[in-house]
Amino acid sequence: MCPTRALHEAPSLFDLDGDEGAGTPLPEGRLPSYIRDHRKRLRARFMQGGSAAMPDYELLELVLFRAIPRQDVKPLARRLLDSFGDFNRVITAPAHRLAEVQGVGDAVVQELKIVEAAAQRMARSKVLNCHVLSSWNALLDYCHTAMAHRETEQFRVLYLDRKNVLIADEEQARGTVDHVPVYPREVVKRALELNASALILVHNHPSGDPTPSDQDIIVTGQIQDAAQVMGITLHDHLIIGKSRELSFRAQGLL
Repeated sequence: MCPTRALHEAPSLFDLDGDEGAGTPLPEGRLPSYIRDHRKRLRARFMQGGSAAMPDYELLELVLFRAIPRQDVKPLARRLLDSFGDFNRVITAPAHRLAEVQGVGDAVVQELKIVEAAAQRMARSKVLNCHVLSSWNALLDYCHTAMAHRETEQFRVLYLDRKNVLIADEEQARGTVDHVPVYPREVVKRALELNASALILVHNHPSGDPTPSDQDIIVTGQIQDAAQVMGITLHDHLIIGKSRELSFRAQGLL
């Protein structure tokens, strides 16, 4: 279904999934001046004030400009925010969920996923090969960027060397909306392969509430016991919620 067009927008050639079609693009002169001027103003305001000067829907418009260069994208930005809540949840939404929104096609999904990948890579670069315990806030930012808005549980293990420098960040398992299978033996086996001296466990709660379940506590204890036998320290287990995290160490659970 074609995306909603602004009332006075000139007709253009789009395919059925909302991105520009493969047909001949409209000449530049056919682009309505109000769209051209609006885009120019948004870009100028962004360059002058950065993202802090813009609400979520306008920042999202800037991203959509690249995917849909010949259309008013404000209605689509509004639909995406209505569907997912805020800018972060839009760019981290699964591709199949994004595609369900009217006007979203492959080009839009790709552009949003590029932004998500860039954000995760930038956050990860601040903690990789760094002393993790002295870069704790950067680590938390990375975990929230990578995991806070996932719709299913993911269990990650951060492997540290003798100086507590992060040497590997690996996904150990994925699960459902409220469960992820974790195998303590595999966690410790991988630590030995990497010659890691310490671990930090991280998983998310899609519900948004980082309160640990009984199973979370049991599995953490099993991993700690297995790691201690091999001389490996378990520094912490972080549960990432939508807007906050819970530390097993801080809560006295380790």
